[in-house]
Amino acid sequence: MMTSENTLVAEAPLCAEPEFAALLRMLVADCAPRLFALVEEAGERLDGRLFAWGMAFEDHAEVVGVDRVIRGSFESADSAQRLFSCRAKMRLVWYDPHAATQYAEADFSHTSRLTR
Repeated sequence: MMTSENTLVAEAPLCAEPEFAALLRMLVADCAPRLFALVEEAGERLDGRLFAWGMAFEDHAEVVGVDRVIRGSFESADSAQRLFSCRAKMRLVWYDPHAATQYAEADFSHTSRLTR
């Protein structure tokens, strides 16, 4: 238990370790941010380059460039996309774990581009 001074007070465990681990997994699943990417488009659908990854929380979004140079906190994923669209055509793409393709198996992750 946490006190108003943010110190732990010794109490009996809430439950056994396996149940506690399951509760923590559920807490993380319920509170997990949504993952998104900002993808820079070249031309009219000629190519796309992964520009940055982001995590959208309930009240803000965090963005990290794939080059590790760009980092930022934004009001939302949309506001990050709008800001970076000032320098290039940028598309906001929400991560879908079920959309993985053969590209992932063909070392696509190292290129971060559609074309080689």
